Amino acid sequence: MPDPLRDVPQEAVDLIKSFEGIPDGDPSTVNIDAYLCPANVWTIGWGHAIMDGGVQLKGAAHKARARALFPGGITRNQAEALLRGDLVPRAASVSRLLKVAVNDGQFGALISLVFNVGLGNFGASTLLRKLNAGDMAGAADQFLAWDKARVNGVLKALAGLTRRRKAERAMFLGQDWRAVSATRSGGPLTVLPVPEMPAEDQAWLKAAARKVTAKKAAKTAVPKKAAPRKTTAKKSAVKKTPVKRSAVKKPTAARKAASGK
Repeated sequence: MPDPLRDVPQEAVDLIKSFEGIPDGDPSTVNIDAYLCPANVWTIGWGHAIMDGGVQLKGAAHKARARALFPGGITRNQAEALLRGDLVPRAASVSRLLKVAVNDGQFGALISLVFNVGLGNFGASTLLRKLNAGDMAGAADQFLAWDKARVNGVLKALAGLTRRRKAERAMFLGQDWRAVSATRSGGPLTVLPVPEMPAEDQAWLKAAARKVTAKKAAKTAVPKKAAPRKTTAKKSAVKKTPVKRSAVKKPTAARKAASGK
C-alpha cells in the first residue's frame, strides 16, 4: 500500500510553481498581496486559497478581510511555505486513492493535476481508474482530457491548460516536462480558470450516483407484508355409526321345557 506520508518531489513543486504563477494583488507594495482568482476565490502566493474560519473567502466584498489575514503581504519564501503546506494533505489523499505503485515522476504529475483540478474530480476520473487497473499508457493520455474551462460561459480548450497537461503527462512518462512547458507563447503568465471535468468522467460520476441512490432506496424500502389468508378449517364429518343392539331372542317352547321353566 502506498505510504500516505510520501513527500512531493521537488520537480512537481517546480512544475506547479511554473504554471500557477505568483500574481501580486498590489504591485505598489514590497511584498506579495492577495488577489482574486478566476474562480472568484481570494488567493495569495502560488495558488493558496485564503480561508477564514475554515471557509474560502470569495468575492470582491471580502477584499479587506483577505488582506487583513495577511497584513503587509508575504515574501516568496513564505509563499513557498504555504504551497508546500497545501501539498501535504493532497499527497496523503492521492496516496490513499492509489492501488498500484508509482514512481516519483508519476506521483508528482498526479499531485500537480490534483492541485489544479481538485481531489474530488481526480477521485472520479477515468485517469485514476485506468491507473489503478494498471493501464499506465491510458492513464498518461487522460491528462490531456483536462484542458477545457469555461470562459464567459463557453467551454473551450485553453492553451495554458493544454501546456500544463502536456507537461504533467511528460513528467508521468519520465520525459522532460520543461521542454514541453517552454513552448508557451509570449505574453505575461495569467492565472487560468479551473478546468471542467471531461464529459466521459461526468457520465461515469452520474451513473455511480444513480447506483448509490438505488442501493439506498433498496435498503430503506419496507417490504409489504402479504395479508394473511383466511382459512376456514373444514371439520371432517364424523359419521355416527348406529349402535347395534344385540337382539334378544325370545325363548322358544323347547328351551323353556329344557330349562324347567
